[in-house]
Amino acid sequence: MAKSAVAIQNYIHLNDDDCESRIAEAKRVLGSELVILGHHYQREEVFRFADYSGDSLKLSRQAAASKAKYIVFCGVHFMAEVADILSRPEQMAILPDLAAGCSMADMADLVKVERAWRELGEILDMEQVTPVTYINSAANLKAFCGRHGGIVCTSSNAQAVLKWAFARREKVLFFPDQHLGRNTAYGMGIPLEEMVVWNFNRPNGGLMPDQIRSARIILWQGHCSVHQMFQPEHIDRFLERYPDARIISHPENSFEVCQKSHYVGSTEYIIKTIQESASNTRWLVGTELNLVNRLHERFKGEGKSIHFMSPMVCMCSTMFRTDPQHLAWVLENLVSGQIVNQIKVPEKEVELARLALDRMLEVSI
Repeated sequence: MAKSAVAIQNYIHLNDDDCESRIAEAKRVLGSELVILGHHYQREEVFRFADYSGDSLKLSRQAAASKAKYIVFCGVHFMAEVADILSRPEQMAILPDLAAGCSMADMADLVKVERAWRELGEILDMEQVTPVTYINSAANLKAFCGRHGGIVCTSSNAQAVLKWAFARREKVLFFPDQHLGRNTAYGMGIPLEEMVVWNFNRPNGGLMPDQIRSARIILWQGHCSVHQMFQPEHIDRFLERYPDARIISHPENSFEVCQKSHYVGSTEYIIKTIQESASNTRWLVGTELNLVNRLHERFKGEGKSIHFMSPMVCMCSTMFRTDPQHLAWVLENLVSGQIVNQIKVPEKEVELARLALDRMLEVSI
């Protein structure tokens, strides 16, 4: 009789020190069959076990290129989906806690996007609209873009993706994060007057037909719950105290925050920019707390002062769900031959989502 998987209830009361030793031992036993991916926003107690760290797309590509059979993604649900889409057939993507989702990704689901597409089709020639989804979205939305000649973007390549989209068609429907779409489009010279926000809770997005016809980019009314906490006045107060400080922000921040920042870019860009900066510089960083704390520890020896933009603690609560207890549970089940929390995207969705991802990868080369 096949051995049953050990339940998570047997792990939730373990202390972190016990988990640490058990995780290390499971990694040793599994060897090259295992690769652990750690997103930048993960808590340190989990992040330290990552074989690769970085943004979601980079991690998925590294895992797919590895010899590992098991890809344990310490991140959120859509990231494990991307890992499954890009991985080889013999590889398995696993998410330690299935409750680790993304509130931004949840703001655009397939039902809402398909309804928006139909409503727009009553006003526009949809052959002139390219759907663009941020990688922070469900696999079925990536498949939707694949089916309709669309594409995926990341915070690193959003400008290249939008250039590709506008070279082919007149308009873009951009989801789920309005801020990444707005900040990127504005940086390309598209005025705010040519952007509208689609309220997915209202008919026709709460817009008049003339507003839709005159817009070049239709922005979904979605946002990141962490990045919305940062405000322009946080920057103003910091610069009053440290006028020589440099401000760096993720493009998921509001337009007003990004306009007041000296640098705007992805998490990889933020890390690289601070790393290459001169010693004894001071930085105010508008992105997730775990990453900022990690930057503080990494660069304090160079005399660099790294500060978190918000006066309140605001970490990604869903990222934080992945804890040492869930990681130990997943790994020890693998050691005993049991697969728990495998993320498997339906084959038809994989095919269409891969189309949209491949378009992005071609554009990004």
